[in-house]
Amino acid sequence: MSKRIKYTDEPLGRVKVVRDFLPPPEELAFREEGVKVTIALSKRSVEFFKSAARKHGTQYQRMIRRLLDDYARAHSRSLAGSTGRRRGGSRGE
Repeated sequence: MSKRIKYTDEPLGRVKVVRDFLPPPEELAFREEGVKVTIALSKRSVEFFKSAARKHGTQYQRMIRRLLDDYARAHSRSLAGSTGRRRGGSRGE
């Protein structure tokens, strides 16, 4: 074992509170129903996610799905209160 850490009762100094960013256990335990889609992404985006996935030992599709889920969750709150269209009208969405 390496060198033992000696803890002391020193002042901590400036402390920054970090918001809780971890999902609650119920979101980890259950999977949402998935829907298969076909989507064309830029080569640059796919290469970015593949590289990040290799670095973090996960699947790039899972990273993209999580990003989209988080985006949708964050913005669904603001859309619920919105009554008008955003920027430039309809594109069949």
